[in-house]
Amino acid sequence: MYFFLSHLAIIDICYASSSSPNMLENLAKHKKTISFVSCAMQILLFVSCAGEECPILVVMAYDRFAAICHPPQYTVIMNWTVCMLLVIAIWACGFSLALVHVILSLRLTFSGPQEVNHFFWEILSVLKVACGDTWINEVFVFAGAVFILVGPLSPVLICYVHILWAILKIQTKEGRRKAFSTCSSHFCVVGFYFGIAMMVDLVPDNSQREEQQKILTLFHHSSTHC
Repeated sequence: MYFFLSHLAIIDICYASSSSPNMLENLAKHKKTISFVSCAMQILLFVSCAGEECPILVVMAYDRFAAICHPPQYTVIMNWTVCMLLVIAIWACGFSLALVHVILSLRLTFSGPQEVNHFFWEILSVLKVACGDTWINEVFVFAGAVFILVGPLSPVLICYVHILWAILKIQTKEGRRKAFSTCSSHFCVVGFYFGIAMMVDLVPDNSQREEQQKILTLFHHSSTHC
């Protein structure tokens, strides 16, 4: 569990570092500009971390499922080889997804300085100021959100249904309390993270909801890493 928590902490540090330095610079120097190269790097780091955080939450849910529902086989199911392969696959998946987003963004053209209505270079906000047709980018953003959010959410729910069923079978109150304490915080993080992320990325955008989505994105981006 602590092995995956350490990787989650690294992802969260990178997540916050993707936009916070530029935001702090803007506040200190009273300027709101960013170069195109910095924008691409910010998108790469931000999307990469977002694509890594959801799968690692799934792996952590499966880790709790194996520990609570199959304690005798836990060390066999979650051995170091499996853990390392899972972490490598998670980092590779997130980076690959982000790289595709950046490549698709680089094919777009931007006419001169543009104003992005967001606190940082969020992909959908960048697409609104791009010239030309952006439907390929928008389709890939939606498909990526479904793959990263809806796909991982299903196994998480399945794992926690089995965990809850196993906990209810425990005879002693102390045993149930210990079992709940090991997974309650993770379940709260999962609900908070997936709930806001799905509201931001999967709900159709419109002018009335633009400001609400901007606040939700900032709240999700900052409070998830506190």
